[in-house]
Amino acid sequence: MTGPDPRLAVDFCGLDFATPLVLLSGCVGFGEEYTRVAGFSNRDAGAVCLKGTTAAPRPGNPPHRLYETPDGLLNAIGLQNPGVDTVVDRILPRLDFGETRFIANVSGSTIDEYVAVTRRFDDSPIDAIEINISCPNVREGGVTFGNDPDMSARVVAACRAVTSKPLITKLSPNQTDIAANARRCIEAGTDAFAVINTLMGMAVDVERREPVLGNDQGGLSGPAIRPVAVLRVHQVHQVCRPHGIPIIGQGGVTCARDALEFLIAGATAVGVGTALFYNPLVCREINAGLLDYLERHGIERIGDLTGSLRLHSAAAGEGTGAGCNGGCAR
Repeated sequence: MTGPDPRLAVDFCGLDFATPLVLLSGCVGFGEEYTRVAGFSNRDAGAVCLKGTTAAPRPGNPPHRLYETPDGLLNAIGLQNPGVDTVVDRILPRLDFGETRFIANVSGSTIDEYVAVTRRFDDSPIDAIEINISCPNVREGGVTFGNDPDMSARVVAACRAVTSKPLITKLSPNQTDIAANARRCIEAGTDAFAVINTLMGMAVDVERREPVLGNDQGGLSGPAIRPVAVLRVHQVHQVCRPHGIPIIGQGGVTCARDALEFLIAGATAVGVGTALFYNPLVCREINAGLLDYLERHGIERIGDLTGSLRLHSAAAGEGTGAGCNGGCAR
C-alpha cells in the first residue's frame, strides 16, 4: 500500500511523519480500534498517540462519561487503562510500526508515577512519549500539574532524566499564562508541545439539578474550542520558534481548513480527535484538502506553512491575524 504524498511529510523531533496529522490520545484507544472500519488506515496519519497510560490499571470514572454539547463533546473517562505493563508487554507487540509512528501518553497522580511510566516506555519500541500534565477529568494529578508552571517543569525534568526518546508536553489551556509555562518546560528539557488539551466544562441535568457527568466536570473538545486552541498555538509558537521546538496543534479539527489554521499559527503537526467519532475517514479527506491548498498557492511542502501567519500589526500579537471566510479547503 502506497503512503501519502511526500509533500505532506514533516520532520517532528527528528521523526519522519508521513503527514502532519496525529490521531489524538483517548480518541483511538491503543491504535487498533479504528482498524475495523472499512477504508481506515493508520497510514493516513503521521503518528498515533495512544490512550493515556498509568502505572497501575485504572477503571476510570463512573458514568456518565460522555455528553454532547453544541459543537463539542464533554468527556470524563478518567484515564481508564490496563496499566503500563500490559500496554508494553501485550499491546505494543500487536501494533504495526511500519504503518505510522506511535506515541505513548504518560499520565499519573504523582511525579514518581510519571517517572515510572516514562521509564517503562523508554524501554519499548514506542517512537515518542507525550506527558499528560493537563487532564481536567481526574480528581488528582492531571490538571493540577499542568496549571502550575513550577510543577509542570518538575514533571518534565523528572521524565527527561529517564528517557532519551522525544518528549512532548501536553499543555493545559486552563491556566493564566500558557507561554510562561511553555518557557519553563523548555528549560526543563521538553522536545515538543501538544497544544491544547481540553477546556474544563460542566453540563447540568436541569430536571435532577445535578451534573450530567459522573465526575461532575469534564474536558470539552470539538469545534467549539478551536479558536481558543489556535490562539494558544500562536502564543506558544512565539516561545518555541527561537529554539526550533515543534508543536502539535489540536482542538476541533474537522477539515483541511481547520488544520491549515493551526499550521499557519505555528504548529508543525495537527491533532485530530473528536471528529473521528463521527467520521473515521476524516484524515484522508484532510490530507486531500491540504494537497489542494499547496497546489492552489504554489507551495512546495506542507512544512513551509508552519508559522507563516501575517499579523495585521504589532498590537495584534495576541490575535490570530486572519479572518474566516467559512468553508473548508477542498
